[in-house]
Amino acid sequence: MAMTISEKLLARAAGKKEVRAGEIVQARVDKAMMDDILGPRIEIAENMEMLGAGVWDPDRVTIISDHYTPPANAKQAEIVKFTREWAAAHGIVHYYEFAGPCHQVMVEKARVSPGELVVGTDSHTCTYGALGAFSTGIGSTEMLGVLVTGELWLKVPQSIKVHFEGGLPRGVMAKDVILRAIGTIGHNGATYRAMEFCGTTFDAMPMDERLCITNMAVEAGAKNGVIACDSITRTYLAEHRIPEGVSFQSDPDAQYCAEYSFHASELVPLCACPHEVDNVAEISGAGHVKIHQAYIGSCTGGRFNDLKAAADLLRGKKIAKGVRLLISPASREVWEACDKAGILSTLSEAGATILASSCGACLGIHSGAIGKGEVCVSSTNRNFIGRMGSKEGDVYLASPLSVAASAVTGILTDPRTML
Repeated sequence: MAMTISEKLLARAAGKKEVRAGEIVQARVDKAMMDDILGPRIEIAENMEMLGAGVWDPDRVTIISDHYTPPANAKQAEIVKFTREWAAAHGIVHYYEFAGPCHQVMVEKARVSPGELVVGTDSHTCTYGALGAFSTGIGSTEMLGVLVTGELWLKVPQSIKVHFEGGLPRGVMAKDVILRAIGTIGHNGATYRAMEFCGTTFDAMPMDERLCITNMAVEAGAKNGVIACDSITRTYLAEHRIPEGVSFQSDPDAQYCAEYSFHASELVPLCACPHEVDNVAEISGAGHVKIHQAYIGSCTGGRFNDLKAAADLLRGKKIAKGVRLLISPASREVWEACDKAGILSTLSEAGATILASSCGACLGIHSGAIGKGEVCVSSTNRNFIGRMGSKEGDVYLASPLSVAASAVTGILTDPRTML
């Protein structure tokens, strides 16, 4: 029977030769990830103690304190302390703190390999599909079951093929690619479906950009996003000493519930306007939007490639008066690489403030929350009401290039005008 990549991945996890979309499978989990905000303190610690149960395989579990680091208050500090101590008490050696947003850390620390089933207590766990894994977010109750048994049941999702052909025009980044797809499919158009990204556009796309694509699959409601392994994947695996795992390709006659095709040459810089990720518009046609804050960072738009692109645009320029440009590298590793390359100095000289690697500003809990009536243009993944601070603030999502250009002018700006 012909199968898609996602079907093959779940067949492997279930120990079956083949599975069909809609089938319920009992799957063996290869890796489980928890963060501090939805980690052991939520349902897991108390219930495991009540059950008298231990972790099925501590080496397969990773815990990353990223949302509340650095802690902004005593409550956040106590949550990180609890998470740290729980990990130690349960033999979780893969515990990371102050290392950066969990999804970037998972990849950098070789905690994901092609072919694996990876689950995490964060909706953007779908990021790891860029490495050819089946990765998806689950709730704390589901994670409790995974921690105790190493298994969970999943319904095999139908797959949507998202095809982009051709090279990206100057000034266009992966963020514009995924916003184009989400704007077409809708914020719930891929609910509990796999989004499989393919085409020559992705063939030439570096891993930093691919991770942005799969990271945002959930913003269309997808269960997972995936890109087939190729030479770019293998090079990235070797550079980060990640095991090669098992690579899958969709069969030529695999069945898809929907297919979307785009010409990359027709793409222009885009933005997601408040307050939905699928409220997509061309930046040049979004109107005169005055901004107060520009943010480049997170597990979506804070990687080396992102910060380098922003620095190249900002070199020799200054940000507009009254605008704060905040930079949060996607991990400590990215921070150090950008520092050695002089990227952080270039950004700082333009007027940017360099922050720790953290999730804080992305969801408005520290390190860059916006106030009532303020507008932020951000390279992050969500712009819901109150996402980055005040419920009376507005968030526009855009590529790191577009964010940098907007910081210079003080208004939402198409970066092509500065390239």
